[in-house]
Amino acid sequence: MKVAAIQMVSAASVADNLASAARLLEHAAAQGAELAVLPEYFCLMGLHDTDKVAIREPFGHGPIQDFVAQRARALGLWIVAGTLPLQASQPDLVCNSSLAYSPDGECVARYDKIHLFQFDNGLEQYDESRVLERGSTPTVFTLPSVDGHRWTVGMSVCYDLRFPELYREYANRSVDLLLVPSAFTYTTGEAHWEVLLRARAIENLSFVAAAAQGGQHPSGRTTWGHSLVVDPWGKVLAQQAQAPGVVLADADYRQLAHCRAQLPALQHRTLG
Repeated sequence: MKVAAIQMVSAASVADNLASAARLLEHAAAQGAELAVLPEYFCLMGLHDTDKVAIREPFGHGPIQDFVAQRARALGLWIVAGTLPLQASQPDLVCNSSLAYSPDGECVARYDKIHLFQFDNGLEQYDESRVLERGSTPTVFTLPSVDGHRWTVGMSVCYDLRFPELYREYANRSVDLLLVPSAFTYTTGEAHWEVLLRARAIENLSFVAAAAQGGQHPSGRTTWGHSLVVDPWGKVLAQQAQAPGVVLADADYRQLAHCRAQLPALQHRTLG
């Protein structure tokens, strides 16, 4: 199955961001991708955290969700909408939600980001809990591929990457492919991005596709980028450092089965 991790440098205009996403999705489909993953906050990297609240949508319908559903139908593509803001239980918060769409435009899975990012090094300060309501439910969906394999896909977002217990839960569900749409800061990405993604692939013997924001945003924030696809042996199959683009790689389920047979580590667990 050909997987596309789409890298963006989203700004403060939803319309401009959706237009950029549309072009990149078209490119992914033209290159033969079956699954395309958009980055976290693909629809908006605002000037303020609270900008997300202003564009929130009820789950099921809204301009952003309708755009992704329409693109999936038009391109015949599985699309995971990195994240978009959906209404939360509290009026001043939103859920940072990743939605999976089948090629007929149906939303088949919703994952609300569980772990909310906090960081303060004296120069940069972030606290997602100010505007986000955390999720609580690991989420998988099944993708019947043209390669004949029914891929079990586990959903996660950005800061989740630092919590291996989430991915162990996915290993317990026999997940084949882990998705990590992200907007890592330059500081934390430079230090930890690739090593964490490769670790999640190796320890769970799964493919990993991580679509990222990658560049300078109007708010002044710089994101690390380096969108990539990793195989179950920890090898980076494809990567792009910065700027918008499409990172393409083939995920071969036969390689997945070979790795798990060769090193049956998931069967040797004795704790947890």
